[in-house]
Amino acid sequence: MLPDPTVPTSLLAVLELVGGSFTTPTFRTFVALVTGMIAQTGRSTVTGMLGGVGLTRLWSHDRAHAFFSRARWNPDILGISLSHLIVRRLLAEGAALTVAVDDTLFKRRGKKVFGAAWQHDGAATGPKPVGRGTCFVVVGLVVELPMLARPVCLPVMARLWRPGQERSKVDIAASMVRFLAACHYGRLLHVVADAAYHGKSLRDLPTNVTFATRLPATAVLYDLAPPRTGKRGRPALKGKRLGTAKEVAATAVFAPHDVARYQRTDTVFLAEITCLWYGSFHTQTVRLILLRDDATDTGYDLALLTTDLTTPAPQLITRYAWRWSIEVTFAEARHLLGVGQAHNRTRQAVERTVPFGLYCYTITVIWYVLHGHQPGDVADRRQQAPWYTTKTEPSLSDMIAKLRRTIIAARFLPTHPGQPTAQEIRTVQQAWATASPDYAA
Repeated sequence: MLPDPTVPTSLLAVLELVGGSFTTPTFRTFVALVTGMIAQTGRSTVTGMLGGVGLTRLWSHDRAHAFFSRARWNPDILGISLSHLIVRRLLAEGAALTVAVDDTLFKRRGKKVFGAAWQHDGAATGPKPVGRGTCFVVVGLVVELPMLARPVCLPVMARLWRPGQERSKVDIAASMVRFLAACHYGRLLHVVADAAYHGKSLRDLPTNVTFATRLPATAVLYDLAPPRTGKRGRPALKGKRLGTAKEVAATAVFAPHDVARYQRTDTVFLAEITCLWYGSFHTQTVRLILLRDDATDTGYDLALLTTDLTTPAPQLITRYAWRWSIEVTFAEARHLLGVGQAHNRTRQAVERTVPFGLYCYTITVIWYVLHGHQPGDVADRRQQAPWYTTKTEPSLSDMIAKLRRTIIAARFLPTHPGQPTAQEIRTVQQAWATASPDYAA
């Protein structure tokens, strides 16, 4: 596959499952760059990926840049292939898909970077949440893994949004959700998003898709349309005005429920009403779920609006709490894998590099679940870092570290290249630690 035994057999087995998205030569480059991005501990630029895989003296840097700027592959198709892999290997047969939607800004400098502009940055520090960079709308599948107590969001699609273009973030998100639903037409998709995602684009989602979002404080709700009177003229499309969430909460009847969210179970008070959000979903029937914490006497703490008319309210709150996992994914992808650090500028390269990096996040988690996890991983980590006294499950940094050790061992084993055993990984690790006392696994 590569000029030297750089890629472990287990990682190659995962990558071959999505190899149909590429031609044979492009797939070789894809395998090298994925391995290089995961193995790279420095800057994850395009040439940094070549350095991470150890091919800087064997391949021209133009080959890596051409993969993003000129090669024939589609990020959406690759993401759909990853989504099928997740569904087949990480989810139960026939299980519904929980889909998180959000956008994030990747800081970029330079006047010639396509799509870069000053715009809102929710992760910015300081009084003004503004930054210059490229904004991507991301769709990820939220899954529960057997070795983790918290859900994990695995990105499967990402598209660039540019300020001033005709399509809004909601339009882009709706388009990706429709594409994902068409590719998984036999499954039910539950989409969760924050309060920024609502509008006309979401009115005609496929029948196998439900959508849940926080209701803006200024949104006005209406009762369901009254029955036809038989008189001449167009029948009424909506009933009487119910008002904003605050006005509805003033007369709503709340009941206690146990809700599981954020790795704990709390007793909260819930009220629900079936209504219309005429401004965004027009005549489609929706449900408003109002949540009031135990310490709150009036009003509400969360107003959740959903097109799911059957799922019990406590389960809807739990599902919406899973949305936070996409925020964790953004932070980990930036800081642990270096997503967004590439310096390319042309349109196609910019539109491909961030999705590629986010997919590396997904590939790392899939590899760890299928091939990397061992029951003693947490104990080994606590032995290396005894200050983690409460650590009970592996983090993404642990998954990346283990895959990096596997890549390093596969590269330097003299007799059995390909897939090193756990003992061989430890042997190489100890040799590196002896040669360099500052070496950290």
